[in-house]
Amino acid sequence: MLEITPDIAELRAALAAAEARARAAEEALAASKSELADAKAVVSASDAMIRHLQLQIAKLRRDQFGHSAERHARLIEQLEMQLEDLETDLGQDRAKTDAAVSKTTVAAFERRRPARKPFPDHLPRERVVVEAPTSCTCCGSGRIVKMGEDITETLEVIPRQWKVIQTVREKFTCRECEKISQPPAPFHPTPRGWAGPNLLAMVLFEKFGQHQPLNRQAERYAKEGVEISLSTLADQVGACAMALQPIHDLIRAHVLGAERLHADDTTVPLMAKGGTQTARLWTYLRDDRPFAGGAPPAALYSFSTDRRMEHPTRHLAGWTGILQADAYGGYNGVYDAARKPAPVLSALCWSHARRKFFELADIKATAKKGRSVAEEISPIALEAVKRIDAIFDVEREITGLTAEVRHDARQRLVRPMVEDLHDWMRAERARMSKHNPVAKAINYMFEEEGRWDAFTRFLDDGRICLTNNAAERALRGIALGRKAWLFAGSPRGGERAAFMYSLIVTAKMNDVDPQAWLADVLARLPDMTLSRLPELLPWNWQRGLIVKAA
Repeated sequence: MLEITPDIAELRAALAAAEARARAAEEALAASKSELADAKAVVSASDAMIRHLQLQIAKLRRDQFGHSAERHARLIEQLEMQLEDLETDLGQDRAKTDAAVSKTTVAAFERRRPARKPFPDHLPRERVVVEAPTSCTCCGSGRIVKMGEDITETLEVIPRQWKVIQTVREKFTCRECEKISQPPAPFHPTPRGWAGPNLLAMVLFEKFGQHQPLNRQAERYAKEGVEISLSTLADQVGACAMALQPIHDLIRAHVLGAERLHADDTTVPLMAKGGTQTARLWTYLRDDRPFAGGAPPAALYSFSTDRRMEHPTRHLAGWTGILQADAYGGYNGVYDAARKPAPVLSALCWSHARRKFFELADIKATAKKGRSVAEEISPIALEAVKRIDAIFDVEREITGLTAEVRHDARQRLVRPMVEDLHDWMRAERARMSKHNPVAKAINYMFEEEGRWDAFTRFLDDGRICLTNNAAERALRGIALGRKAWLFAGSPRGGERAAFMYSLIVTAKMNDVDPQAWLADVLARLPDMTLSRLPELLPWNWQRGLIVKAA
């Protein structure tokens, strides 16, 4: 028998250790594969759910202002929140998957990721070149030649930068007459001129467009190293309102020059002794786009401390035309037959009428209240919603066409449906108690003299919209902003807010960045003649940018 030498013993020990390491590696590999499979399943499920929700949201958005607007608006908000959580979960799952891949030598599975939208071309690019090797990583030779490069782009943000602009006016003296000459001081948007137009526009837009009160802005500026007192900011806001008054006057004249307006109002808490009182913010909207009108859209806001009839009567003094609004009695003053120069024609909103039936036929809302669907859902209300939805379906198809085309389509397609709806509701109401909730919903359209005529006025005029949703959308931002600024500090503060909303919302309606527009207007106003002021209106300013870019 051969004697085992020490060298062979060491080799056998090394072999046993290598086999043990191999078994451990196989076990780790199996665990990694399991982890990868689990991660892949999670990612795949999240991807599928996100695509499903995106399709649902896209479909609901198309129908948002259609036959189920109330329910769709609620579902869209819920789906968007769910989608946000799922996409956040997906990012976390992908990070876990990448970490698992780095622990194993097994080739990672192929995931179909959506193509990322490239970053905008106008953004500046900063090249950060990774240090190149000086020799071949394989043989160590120094004879290496560049054959190309791979570029990975990462979006980064630079914190806001503050600067002080020094305007220097040099003085000169004449050797002959000893007279001193100096260029005149430049004009500034506001008195004393300590704030530039971009700073002023930022303060205005954050306060009225982003609903950030001045005290919060002052706190943020202080953290950035620039201390500006609240009173100083407030002083500049008031000065800007005075400077922008000519632009507001032009927008007001443009809105009240329309033959058809949308009108609506919303509540605004107003600071008062011992608490707050409920004030009102009114909007009057000109939007001719639904009937392919050529006039640009614009919005005019007004503030009042209450909701009395005298306010819309004063706001629309001297104006005649068609007013699209809800059935609020406060507008009766402008509908008065004795009004001078002429009474305003009323066109009521079908969304408001439909909503009263919808509330009685909302199955999901009834179920949430713990009630029996069979007992609570009204088949008559459900039938009314279906009939009104059929009218909305036709209206969606003719939105954006000319007034003549809309009128012809309504005569052929919509008028028969409206007449059938009228006869059916009359017959159903005759069989109901006056206390029946459905009877009250029907009476909303017939109760007062002439109300049905106001609901059906759209049939004979292609310019009239079926709903007043445009005005409601114009007030949506204010409803959201109330949660941030809580209340208006004074009636003058409410009037100033209405003033600025008119400018900002009009800019948005014309697809103009409100902050950029305000900055440019404030910079150019001091040197602008009255005859050229219309050039600064949002719709003219936008066209100027397009021509310049071309």
